[in-house]
Amino acid sequence: MRLDIFADVICPWCWIGKRRLERALRMRPQDGLQIRWRAFQLNPGMPVGGMDRKEYLSAKFGGDGQATRIYDVIRAAGESEALEFNFDMIQRTPNTLRAHRLVRLAQDRGKGSPMMEALFQAYFSRGQDIGDREALVDAAAPLGLSAEEVRHQIDGAEGLEAVQAEDALARRHGINGVPCYIFNGKFALAGAHEPEVLFQLFDLARVEEAGGDGPSPAKQGEGARASFDTPASSS
Repeated sequence: MRLDIFADVICPWCWIGKRRLERALRMRPQDGLQIRWRAFQLNPGMPVGGMDRKEYLSAKFGGDGQATRIYDVIRAAGESEALEFNFDMIQRTPNTLRAHRLVRLAQDRGKGSPMMEALFQAYFSRGQDIGDREALVDAAAPLGLSAEEVRHQIDGAEGLEAVQAEDALARRHGINGVPCYIFNGKFALAGAHEPEVLFQLFDLARVEEAGGDGPSPAKQGEGARASFDTPASSS
């Protein structure tokens, strides 16, 4: 089974969704599951250097008050998964293109999920600017990626077009929120769902692999057949 996950490294629900997926896989291991993280930018028009956090919150939510209410809900959901969200420590909202390019490099080394985890922790728990090249170098170091190769990956031309193509692919298929899980290139599930919901999609994908009819897919966002496949060039 192949599981493509469209996500952004500054999306708190993506971190929560990652943890719930991990919990689901501990409860019901899926032999042969191949996970591939796919790039999605929540703020594709973000300046390269990012934006002051207060300015960003004002533009997105109309001020700190609404943001506080939203983040209280996220923080509570995170606590249920033993995740530490320290939103007050975040000084800048970054452009995530470099971070996605780094994830791609790590993924090619079989370390996509650990790299996503490292970036989530750096941003949400320690408030680091993960649009900054040196912050990305530091996040990648524990995974055995050298500073030289990280800088080459995030500043050179290699991999840029592929990451941008993944984001464009998601939007062409109507993905406008993340996390979004694509099972075997055909079944879409949007949102940070509990394991019980993920089990239904695992079962549906397995039935499809076996050539059976299986249950009818649910409505869009809850396990709909997506007629979706990711291009070989972005694998």
